[in-house]
Amino acid sequence: MKWVVASSLLLILHAPAPAAAQTPVRLTLQEAIARGLEASHRLAEIGARQEAAEAVSDQRKAASMPQVALLAGYTRTNHVDEFGIPGARVIYPDIPDNIRSRVDLQWPIYTGGRVSALTRAAAAEASAIAQDREAARADLRLEIARAYWAVITARASADVVNQALGRIGAHLNDVRNQLNVGLVPPSDVLSLEAQQARQQQILIEAENLADIASFDFRRLVGLAPDAPFELADRIDTPTAASPEIDAMVEAARANRAERKALEIRIEGLGERLTAAEAGRAPLVSTAGGFDMARPNPKIFPRQDAWKPSWDLGVNVSWSLFDGGRARAEVAEAAANRKAAEERLKDFDVTVATDVRQRASDLASARAAITAADIGVRSATEARRVIAERFSSGVATNTDVLDAQVALLQAELDRTRALANLRLAEARLNRAMGR
Repeated sequence: MKWVVASSLLLILHAPAPAAAQTPVRLTLQEAIARGLEASHRLAEIGARQEAAEAVSDQRKAASMPQVALLAGYTRTNHVDEFGIPGARVIYPDIPDNIRSRVDLQWPIYTGGRVSALTRAAAAEASAIAQDREAARADLRLEIARAYWAVITARASADVVNQALGRIGAHLNDVRNQLNVGLVPPSDVLSLEAQQARQQQILIEAENLADIASFDFRRLVGLAPDAPFELADRIDTPTAASPEIDAMVEAARANRAERKALEIRIEGLGERLTAAEAGRAPLVSTAGGFDMARPNPKIFPRQDAWKPSWDLGVNVSWSLFDGGRARAEVAEAAANRKAAEERLKDFDVTVATDVRQRASDLASARAAITAADIGVRSATEARRVIAERFSSGVATNTDVLDAQVALLQAELDRTRALANLRLAEARLNRAMGR
């Protein structure tokens, strides 16, 4: 029994703390983005692809270097009748066991620039993938910012509804007291209870949206599915003014990683075109080696003994007719380069439009916040006046209910306007390549 009690105590002491007892992780937007970039499997995948492209570049570079190989082999042949001059040396002995070894050298001397062009093209592709990784980082920053503000917006909406429920609950108590003394009909209480139930339903939906946004946020920043967290930034913090449209368009063209990747790929495709054109040039290579064999077929007469030999030569290969293969390769490379150039032109047009649209969204969101602030102030004052008139007996319960609903709607509209401003700012930063 003592052992059972001791084991139970140890299990209790070493059991993991429940999620509710964990210390919430407090994150600013920049900290959340940093965590998300570090935990992203998508970025890790692109990083691995970049390493593969760099390895291909090393392979192309190695093709221009001398290649040295060690060869060895054993061959068993049938017995043959020895040949020789009687009384003299045997010229062709019977040697069924043939053992050979060779140190072989291959070195391309001249390729018409094909190998060097392919090396530069492979290096350009590795650099382009690095820019693809930067573009993916920018996409992920936007996605994390969207999830960050979505959580704050959902939580703020739930707080707004909670405050509205508190106001309608207090008013419902007042109306019930008036019903008890016969000052209002039962229908007023029923109307308030129906509105209270409606707002409770809105609260449930807002809390559900907050939970869904929280799950998405945890996934993006690498938190455990049930890890508690707090967000430090406020949704109503003033934002910085935007520069002129033309300046933003120029900044986008200079900063966007997608455009840099296209430019690098155009250079790489130009190198591939050079390599394809070099296919029409002759190829010159040197080949040589050192042999140690038993018997050595280069030594005459054959002897059942280890004999060394070496050779060194120059080979020239020039394709005089290939059925149009080189011409087709050149045409393919030129067409691919032209396609990339047209894609770059289309990107320039698209990015200019994108920046202007995002800047317009940001300006519209700022204007909407100004209007929403006026709406909240007016609805708050209207509710206060109606409440005083109701206390004085010159306003009806319906007037109070309408004022409270208008205030709730105005506060929700302002929350959405603030969220739209943050999202518009994040999208503009993405369009500008920040």
